[in-house]
Amino acid sequence: MSDEVLVEVDGGIAVITINRPQARNAINGAVARGVVAALDELEERKDVSVYVLTGAGGNFSAGMDLKGFLTGDFPAVEGRGFGGITEAPPKKPIIAAVEGYALAGGFELVLSCDIVVASQEAKFGLPEPKRGLVAGAGGVMRLPRRIPYHIAMEIALTGDFYPAARLAELGLVNQVTPAGGALAAAKEFAAKIAANAPLSLLATKRLLVESADWSLDEMFSRQAAIMNPVFGSKDAMEGAAAFAEKRAPNWSGE
Repeated sequence: MSDEVLVEVDGGIAVITINRPQARNAINGAVARGVVAALDELEERKDVSVYVLTGAGGNFSAGMDLKGFLTGDFPAVEGRGFGGITEAPPKKPIIAAVEGYALAGGFELVLSCDIVVASQEAKFGLPEPKRGLVAGAGGVMRLPRRIPYHIAMEIALTGDFYPAARLAELGLVNQVTPAGGALAAAKEFAAKIAANAPLSLLATKRLLVESADWSLDEMFSRQAAIMNPVFGSKDAMEGAAAFAEKRAPNWSGE
């Protein structure tokens, strides 16, 4: 991986770190390409079940690198979006571990994740209108799907910063930790997820994401197409056998 994106794999968990602390982890083209390269490899690895996305040096990400933007360095990858994930989040579960600032595009990366763990000192916001821009990497579209409409409007239109505690009240942040504790807590979340069957995790996330706009008439048939292969898998048999034998399952991802 590139110096701008660091990857560490342990115990079924891949920690992906945006590594531009001198720029508050502002996202440039190198970061976006680095995230895509990392995910392209990790999505195929059977020893990885869940990701944790975080930032180096005490901040998650202050958003798009505006200096780079002025020179034509747009931090997106075609088909994958800003930061490499906003248009096409990974198939495997991904947890945001947030310290410091998660602003503009940084907040949009958070909104592309499935679970959010944040330090009590973390601050979130979509300040694009203050810079003559629009939160076009999913921010203004995803936010009202995660929190009440009027609060989403407040956050998007004022461009103000909001603390993790407020977003936890609104249901957007899963857990608030003491300062410096977000990554450790996110890894604890990830370990609980990684203990489960890989195929079950993939199918469950896919159903949660895709079923939002399914009609009542089609929802169970469409679910069956995704779910039935899991019930016929080796891991389904292993899960039942492990339960009967009172032991931990040994997942194969098959």
